[in-house]
Amino acid sequence: MSQNKAEKKNKADKSTMNRLAFQGGSYSLLISAIVLAVLIVVNVFATTLPSTLTQLDISSAQLYSVTSNTKVVLNNLEDDITIYWIVQSGSENSILQNLLAKYESLSDHITVVKRNPDVYPTFAAQYTDETVTNNSLVVECGDKYRYISWSDIYEEELSYYGMSMTSSFDGEGCITSAIDYVISDELPIMYVLEGHGESDLPETFAEQVEKSNVETQSLSLLQVDEIPEDADCILIYEPQSDLSEDEVEMLSDWVYDGGSLLVIAGPVDGETFDNLNSLLEYYGVTVEEGVVIEAERTNYVYYPYLLLPNIQSSDVTDALIEENYYVVMSIASGLTVSDDETYGTVTELLTTSESAFSKVDGYSLTTYEEEDGDIDGPFAVGVSIETNNGGKLVWFSGAGFLEDSYNSYSSGANVDLTLNVISDMVGEREALAISSRSLDYNYLTISDATASMLKVVMIGVFPLIYLGIGACVLLRRRSLQNEKS
Repeated sequence: MSQNKAEKKNKADKSTMNRLAFQGGSYSLLISAIVLAVLIVVNVFATTLPSTLTQLDISSAQLYSVTSNTKVVLNNLEDDITIYWIVQSGSENSILQNLLAKYESLSDHITVVKRNPDVYPTFAAQYTDETVTNNSLVVECGDKYRYISWSDIYEEELSYYGMSMTSSFDGEGCITSAIDYVISDELPIMYVLEGHGESDLPETFAEQVEKSNVETQSLSLLQVDEIPEDADCILIYEPQSDLSEDEVEMLSDWVYDGGSLLVIAGPVDGETFDNLNSLLEYYGVTVEEGVVIEAERTNYVYYPYLLLPNIQSSDVTDALIEENYYVVMSIASGLTVSDDETYGTVTELLTTSESAFSKVDGYSLTTYEEEDGDIDGPFAVGVSIETNNGGKLVWFSGAGFLEDSYNSYSSGANVDLTLNVISDMVGEREALAISSRSLDYNYLTISDATASMLKVVMIGVFPLIYLGIGACVLLRRRSLQNEKS
């Protein structure tokens, strides 16, 4: 009798367990179905969101992001712009595709239209005579347009030492510059002074100025009675002889009355610049005799006259400071700023260390040691002056400041700083300050001690931890089985 009762009890228990298992399985199936449905709805909803909200840029060069400069340009758009993407089906560049999607998502005035050259073989001929390659672009607004070749977007060049190729992606700079160009009624004009043996503008700098939609024209003050009214700024780049008193007077009056002048002039062997330097003396800044020598090792590279000046905070330098860039300046004159009140406000942009001095022997120096007669520092080698009437005068006192070699030493900081100055002078054009992004690989370099520690942790510690956790789980399960039995 007791055995029958036990059998009935076991059957009842099994029936109850089966019912509970069925209910649990049905509940789990229902929950899974609900979760799956929610995920499908969320996924469908996510596909309708702009890429700015659904994609996170974790690339070291921020290849999939746009700068605040571009956002300002796009936010101010009033006219509709079409970006034609000339590309064969299946040959789309993924980085460019993502970038174009960013532009579309950031402005309702931007429309990206693909033009397959197989389908539209004569389309590109409307805009350029060049041989058009895949992933080239045309930015168009009304009757104005700009063609952007793939070689402009994806740049490759030999490194300064000629030992390797460097690659960079300049898609944002090219597209934003093109947008700025097609929506602008008039471009700012920068006059470049001539007539004193001035050096030609270096190639890299000239290309960046053109890309920034600043028009350059030559100007000889000996051939005009006054500075042209359409001049947004004037550049004096590496004159080899002094200006006349009449030229300096014309420039001085123009700057004081609200004009903008950028001077890049270092010492020249056998030449003096008394007239040109008098532009600074009017505001309490003196150009010292000789060539600046740095005695502080952290403030020069290779040679004591190849300076790494300290960058002081200002509107045109803060971006470089935030990115930890260094400016490189070769063969510079020292600038001494007076504390006396003048007709403008002087801001030191680039300064030497306290240990710097000026070798009065200049190009004839025979030692880098300070001698009797040399002039003690510290000095400024870059200053910005704002006159009481709103004029601007910026002066960099290094020879070859914008040359490609020194710009390469500074990783482009020399040109970037100069473009920031020009941007400030012509009226804060946002497209001026967008740099290309490097595509070269970045390697993580660690010490031998760190590498050894990581090996021990990954090969020894982590496996032992997992083994210990597994052993604990196994022992616990066996203990529970023994208790039930």
